[in-house]
Amino acid sequence: MKGTNYLKDVRAEMKHVSWPTKRQAISYTVMVVVIAFAVAYYLGLFDALFTYLMDTYILSR
Repeated sequence: MKGTNYLKDVRAEMKHVSWPTKRQAISYTVMVVVIAFAVAYYLGLFDALFTYLMDTYILSR
């Protein structure tokens, strides 16, 4: 009986959820993807910079 009560509670809770519209879901998804690419680019630049500095000033000796 616990399983059926749980599923009934889940179903009741899901009716109370305020779901985003299709337009909101798309815009939030695009925003997350753009920010993820920006952070990846930013980290890649710092990685390239630190690799260059390590190769030039520390590992060349």
